Amino acid sequence: MQIRRARPDDADFLLELIQDEETKPFLSTHGLTRDDLLEDIARSEREPGAFGRFVIEAGGERVGSLGFRIVNERSRIAEGRGFAIQPSHRGRGIGDEAARLFQRYLLVDLDLHRIELQIYGFNERAIAQAERTGYVREGVKRKAYLKDGEWQDAVLFGLLREDLDVSGDS
Repeated sequence: MQIRRARPDDADFLLELIQDEETKPFLSTHGLTRDDLLEDIARSEREPGAFGRFVIEAGGERVGSLGFRIVNERSRIAEGRGFAIQPSHRGRGIGDEAARLFQRYLLVDLDLHRIELQIYGFNERAIAQAERTGYVREGVKRKAYLKDGEWQDAVLFGLLREDLDVSGDS
């Protein structure tokens, strides 16, 4: 299992993943086009310390995506975003392993201080995964985002470098 920066030849895979009927309701990617994804991929290459769009691979096959953007450069805070696993690959621990690799990449390799997540309040699977992989629930932004014509809460999570087991024993 590995995570790697997305390449232009991943754009169709990423678009298919975010438009999948089992994935789409849980992401805030409404209206995202192939051209938008290609621009994200180019930005990820151009600004590797500030922005990233990644592909998750298992057994040499693309199975998911995740990303980040710096939301506070001075305080070294990143927002994790766009985390999705293909429905046919869920329930195998791939998401948890990818999340932990991503945490280490951001907090150790990029030397960031904090990762923040905002997860739709109805997304029980993502909330459980965040908690399983060490994120700390910090609160709720009430009716924060308009999704499909209804206001949705966002559950806020944070992970600090000192929360991460950097010994490699995890």
